[in-house]
Amino acid sequence: MAKNIQAIRGMNDCLPQDTPLWQHLEQILRSTVTRFGYSEIRFPIVEMTELFKRSIGEVTDIVEKEMYTFSDRNGDSLTLRPEGTACCVRAGNEHGLLYNQEQRLWYMGPMFRHERPQKGRYRQFHQFGLEAFGIASSDIDAEVITLTAHLWQQLGLAPYVSLQLNSLGSNAARKTYRQALVVYLERHQALLDDDSLRRMHSNPLRVLDSKNPALAELLSGAPQLSDYLDADSAEHFSQLKRRLDKAGIAYTVNPRLVRGLDYYNKTVFEWVTTELGSQGTVCAGGRYDGLVEQLGGKSTPAVGFALGMERLVLLLQTLQLVTLPEATADIYIMPIGDAAELAAISIAEQLRSGLSSKRVILHCGGGNLKKQMKRADKSGAEWGLILGDEELSRGEITLKWLRQDAPQQTLALENLPRQLIANGC
Repeated sequence: MAKNIQAIRGMNDCLPQDTPLWQHLEQILRSTVTRFGYSEIRFPIVEMTELFKRSIGEVTDIVEKEMYTFSDRNGDSLTLRPEGTACCVRAGNEHGLLYNQEQRLWYMGPMFRHERPQKGRYRQFHQFGLEAFGIASSDIDAEVITLTAHLWQQLGLAPYVSLQLNSLGSNAARKTYRQALVVYLERHQALLDDDSLRRMHSNPLRVLDSKNPALAELLSGAPQLSDYLDADSAEHFSQLKRRLDKAGIAYTVNPRLVRGLDYYNKTVFEWVTTELGSQGTVCAGGRYDGLVEQLGGKSTPAVGFALGMERLVLLLQTLQLVTLPEATADIYIMPIGDAAELAAISIAEQLRSGLSSKRVILHCGGGNLKKQMKRADKSGAEWGLILGDEELSRGEITLKWLRQDAPQQTLALENLPRQLIANGC
């Protein structure tokens, strides 16, 4: 017997019992961003490797260790996209969407990183992302954050998440801060763990984001990024906080909050939860005013966020906030007899057209009424329609309630959708 082929580790199937929750999440994401005036953009799963080296940075963990990169038959280096912002900018540049324009865009789909799989973090994962281009002022930062707050309200997650803010300042200010931070870390390198030692010179701001509790005291004494902010960034951050205060959105300024990607500047933010253990970040974003130019376009201010959909699904499941119907049908049609089976085809089509909000299953595979009733019960349908050859000859069909104790009724086949509506279907 041939050995079963299994899914690649960290790349998971989404089974029928799970898809209703995913669909619920996707519907709320789509409807919320649409209400804010954002338009969907779709881009390929595979991009040129150079796109991510130039945007994310060659000395980041993503580029160094996590990307799925390969050479195609032409010898080009291609990569399965590890994130969406660079792809969105590439598409915007390529199709002339960004220069001297305002664009509000969103996307959703699979991303790929070769990490150690764990609960809430996988090698193929799904992100929802949003990017706003062409607006330099803090009001668009506030809008993006306000939109995420609306998402949590719609999903019932508002009591379980909290907002953290910081400003990374300008590239020049961050460069000066980086030098001061490296000096501090070098002075205490005997206390650093291996991961922090590796990052100390290549990406020192990531050391501040260390999850090692043994480093907490050391990092608490590190230079503060806020002390190195340029005047423009400081005013931008102050205006953002005033706007969030006006909108009634609570936040905490976290001076240790940084981004793992090189292209961020000024505003950075995260929504975090304590309900998922170490996987506490459910949404992260910020401003990246230099990325469009870095990828070959004209200088364009931009801000956005991304959220991991697997983590949100896990949070919704953990908190048991959503009750979704398990049924696959509302109406189950059971034909008994050759003539009834043929007639049932047109009856099913009539109901799908006349009762467009109802899910209609036509029994397939034959069998007696007992067998068909078992299938109808398993489908979760509220109503069963039983059609025998004799009923068909009289132009009738039997309506049976499957989930409540009510007498079955005989209905005329003529204008059947209208009669079902009149009987509460």
